[in-house]
Amino acid sequence: MFEHRRQPLLPWTAYARRQVRHGLFALALVAAALGIGVLGYHGFEQMAWVDALVNAAMILGGMGPMGALHTAAGKVFAACYALFAGLMFIVIVGVLFAPVAHRFLHHFHLDMEEVNPDRP
Repeated sequence: MFEHRRQPLLPWTAYARRQVRHGLFALALVAAALGIGVLGYHGFEQMAWVDALVNAAMILGGMGPMGALHTAAGKVFAACYALFAGLMFIVIVGVLFAPVAHRFLHHFHLDMEEVNPDRP
């Protein structure tokens, strides 16, 4: 997926395409996580679809729930979904910044090879 350390640095157009692909994948992860939350709040708490969407979006965004939870199953789901949302945040940030970090480190490695060309 990423170029090897002995390969040249990716041109900007190819890098931009890679970044867009990673952004679309991150967007798909957000949509899937939001869908899980909406279905969970609607199923466990019998919330209206819009209320379930608001609650899921608020949890996924790190703001906290909007409405009160009334059932034990809904509270357990909300706790699990909050943990899931926190992990999804870390995963999504990783997906978005992986190409940036790779490009930076690859560029740094190429600079090191210019200084020490005999290095294996």
